[in-house]
Amino acid sequence: MTESEVDLEATQYEKHREAGEILAQVREETADRVEVGASHLEIAEYAEDRIRELGGKPAFPVNISIDEEAAHATPSIDDETTFGEEMVNLDIGVHVDGWLADTAITVDLSGTPELAEASEQALEAAIEVVEPGVDTGDIGAEIEDVIDGYGYNPVVNLTGHGLGHWEQHTSPNIPNRAVSQGTTLEVGDVVAIEPFATDGGGKVTEGAKEEIYALEREGTVRNRQARQALEQITEEFRTLPFATRWLETDRAEMAVRRLKRNNVLHGYPVLKEDDGCLVSQKEHTVIVTEDGCEVTTKR
Repeated sequence: MTESEVDLEATQYEKHREAGEILAQVREETADRVEVGASHLEIAEYAEDRIRELGGKPAFPVNISIDEEAAHATPSIDDETTFGEEMVNLDIGVHVDGWLADTAITVDLSGTPELAEASEQALEAAIEVVEPGVDTGDIGAEIEDVIDGYGYNPVVNLTGHGLGHWEQHTSPNIPNRAVSQGTTLEVGDVVAIEPFATDGGGKVTEGAKEEIYALEREGTVRNRQARQALEQITEEFRTLPFATRWLETDRAEMAVRRLKRNNVLHGYPVLKEDDGCLVSQKEHTVIVTEDGCEVTTKR
């Protein structure tokens, strides 16, 4: 199919748009509830429940990343953590019948508004250059240039990404810095662009904590709780990430450990900035159109 033959009114794109519309509303409502003393778990559950109320389903557990955390942090089943004077990144996803939208926003409670502004302005600059034929390396160059102009560094080993059917991360990658060999965008591509800015060196590594998992492969287990968890995972979440707190079986944490030990699940460790420095994030999902792009996650 040529670029001109892509039907951007097809059902899949309408479902991407529906997911984005739900997500834009939930992002704003959730961000408004983030304040010193508020509960991480209550905020995450508010967003996830609101997504369901509006007709979508969470595409992954709400990420609530604090200060040096960049991604994959979500509350545990009995989490009692509350917000302090911190930098808070909310990363939220919605799917409608497996067609996704992905967005993120920084709520700055740390007194470092310029860092949050750097990732926000980098995203705006990136969106302005999105069109058919643009190289993803050029998008990365725009992101890097804006963040550098604020005196900060982009997080270079995190990227934006394509969104597939029941797939949260597909090609193409959208770098957060200039690269010499990127990918050419085409009409119909659905991509999440997500600049990360930091006052550190600009790299993240995996921490020890892990609360988000996804199906690695089909498998069988004898344990009753693990079997119940696996049935729910394969039927409800398929290949999308989920949180232990979403599982309806007894002793869910034990069931997850058993499934991971059997290589049925893989985990997503929390990613942290190498120098322990602050990280901000801003993200939108776009559909590449014949004359530019359509941002599905803007209100």
